[in-house]
Amino acid sequence: MFGNFYNGRNVFVTGHTGFKGSWLSAWLLKLGANVTGYALPPAYDESHFELLGLAGKMRHVEGDVRDRAKLTRVMSEAKPDIVFHLAAQALVREAYREPTFTFETNVIGAVNVCEAIRTVESVRTLVFITSDKAYRNVDWEWGYRETDTLGGRDPYSASKGCAELVFDAYWTSFLSKTGRVQAATTRAGNVIGGGDWARDRLIPDCIRALRKNETISIHSPDATRPWQHVLEPLGGYLHLGRHLAGAAGADYCKSWNFGPNNSANKNVGEVVQDVIRLWGEGKVVIERDANAPHEDHWLQLNCDRANHYLHWSPTWNYPDSIGETVSWYRRYREGADVPALTASQIDKYNEAWKAAGRD
Repeated sequence: MFGNFYNGRNVFVTGHTGFKGSWLSAWLLKLGANVTGYALPPAYDESHFELLGLAGKMRHVEGDVRDRAKLTRVMSEAKPDIVFHLAAQALVREAYREPTFTFETNVIGAVNVCEAIRTVESVRTLVFITSDKAYRNVDWEWGYRETDTLGGRDPYSASKGCAELVFDAYWTSFLSKTGRVQAATTRAGNVIGGGDWARDRLIPDCIRALRKNETISIHSPDATRPWQHVLEPLGGYLHLGRHLAGAAGADYCKSWNFGPNNSANKNVGEVVQDVIRLWGEGKVVIERDANAPHEDHWLQLNCDRANHYLHWSPTWNYPDSIGETVSWYRRYREGADVPALTASQIDKYNEAWKAAGRD
C-alpha cells in the first residue's frame, strides 16, 4: 500500500501504547517502516500494545510529552523522516475528572512536539492528530468543515481546539519557514476496533459487561456519533503523510477531516443492540444520569476536502466496522493469537482499499 512509501523510512509515533497508536505502529511495521514510539506506559490491562508484543518489534521509549527535553532527545536520536503525533488524554469524562492533566498533555504536549520538530533536522513530515471534538459544536445536523470555528464547552474538546491553535501558530511562525517540514492536522470521528479497553468508551464498556455476563448500562441512548473502524482514519493519516512528503507536499499543508459516510451516524442505543447481536447474547438497560457531565448530542464531519484532494473516502461501511470490531473481541476471547488477528484485519482492510482502486 501507499506505493511502498513507508518501507525503510524512519517514523516517530507519539502515543504508540494507546489504542490508535498501537494499531498505527503495527501497520507501519507491516509496511516496512523503522518505528520509534514515545508514550506513557499502557494504561489498561490486556493493552493492545502489549498483546501485540510491540515493545520487541520497534524502538519503544516510555516518556511523557510534557517532558520537552526528553521528547526532543529521543526524537533526535531516532532521526525520523516522518512524525505522527497521537499522544493525548483522549477521554471526555476523564477530562472532567482531570482537567489540568488533560490541558497539560493535550496543549503543552502539542507545544513540545512542535518545539522538538523545530530542533530535529531530520524531520520532513508531520501529521498532527487532534479530534472532531476540536470544533465548536452547536449540535447542527450537517458535518463540520475544516474551516468551521474551533472550540469546546468541555475540557477535552477545548484542549483539542487549543492544540489546533498551537499547531497553527507554530506552522505560521516557525515550521513553514524552515524550508524542510511539510505538516498538516487531522480530525477524525469516533473510532472503534479491537483492543480498546478505555473507560467510559462505548464499545469497551459493552465488551467488559458481556465478558462478565453483566447487563450493559447506557446513559444517553439517543446521542448520535459517526462510527468508523480505527483503520479508516489511520489509513487517512498514512495516505496524507505520503502526499505531504511528495513533490507537491505544500499543497496538503492544511487541516483534514477523516470520517465515515452519513450512513454510519448511529445513536448509542443502535450501536449497543448491534454489539449484542454480533456477540450472540447480552442485555442492556438505560440508566439516565441527570448529574452526568455535558457531552454533545450530535456530531459529524464533512470530508469533502479529503474526498476531492486526497481521493480518500471510507473503505469499510458501518456494518463492516462494527462487525470487524466485535469479531476481534470474540476471537480474542476464544484464544486467538493477537498479532495474527490484528494483522489479518489490516490485511483485510488493505484488500478492500485496493479493491476500491486506491494504491
